Amino acid sequence: MHKQLAAAFYRFVPLPDYQALRRPLLERAEALGLKGTVLLAPEGINGTLSGPQAGLQAWFDALAEDKRFEALMPRLSPVIGPPFLRLKVKLKREIISFGTDEIDPIRATGVHVPPEDWNALIEDPKTLLLDTRNRYEVATGTFRNAVDPGIDRFRDLPSYMDKALDPQRHKRVAMFCTGGIRCEKASAWLLTRGFEEVYQLQGGILNYLEKTPEQDSLWQGECFVFDERVTVGHGLQPGSHTSCRGCRRPLSPEDRRSPDYEEGVHCPYCKGENPAREARARARWRQVQLAEQRGLAHIGVSTEAQKSARSLERTTEDQGNRDPR
Repeated sequence: MHKQLAAAFYRFVPLPDYQALRRPLLERAEALGLKGTVLLAPEGINGTLSGPQAGLQAWFDALAEDKRFEALMPRLSPVIGPPFLRLKVKLKREIISFGTDEIDPIRATGVHVPPEDWNALIEDPKTLLLDTRNRYEVATGTFRNAVDPGIDRFRDLPSYMDKALDPQRHKRVAMFCTGGIRCEKASAWLLTRGFEEVYQLQGGILNYLEKTPEQDSLWQGECFVFDERVTVGHGLQPGSHTSCRGCRRPLSPEDRRSPDYEEGVHCPYCKGENPAREARARARWRQVQLAEQRGLAHIGVSTEAQKSARSLERTTEDQGNRDPR
């Protein structure tokens, strides 16, 4: 079996012909046996595809024939089983939803700081360090002394920044997110508000964890990722978190020891939210266990790979529709 990889990528670039790009990109990916989701919008491209390394390489080589995508650099990672069930190329207003037309990340964003220079920047007491991710992501890990905006959706970040940040008091702002795309819009927003020194972590947390030796790292905890690994640590090694089958939130070992955690049904964060769903999940989980005891696969219950696939598909679409979960 060929080694399966997942490729996450984005690029902000003017695409006035984005609608015409959909079919050729879809047909090429189909011919190469790729699965996943690609979003196209007037502001650029964003997506995650999976398949054999040769197929992915061929797709990106063909994409790079369009000079607008020459600088696109996909981040590749090995995956356990097929992480996607389908292939979709969708047209959107934005490749990641920020809820405002006031910014143009194609024209101006914050200064991209490579991982090797990041520590010096954020250790400076004059730097305000902002985590631009959702609260459940922050809970799995973040940089020391980072500000948590306490948001549930990326679309809520502009309101938070307008209320909490002041260009007169916060002369230097550094921000970070998982892979970099959210910071492109968040940093562009601050520049429109009169902030002069705005920085962002190049390639996001994943780039930092991949390239920074653990003994030199200022990262604390693990980083939530939108695939079957749930979280990763230094060197992008799989972390200790799992995912709740009820609400899909990341669960730490401590969460799983809570009396409010019931495997396959609910976790401390979603217990009691939907009793009818929990009852269905409990009955279904019993059937899964009975089938496993008999050495059978329970029909109607997704395998872990399929669950991860659906989670990944929803995530990429949410980036263009609403925001990462």
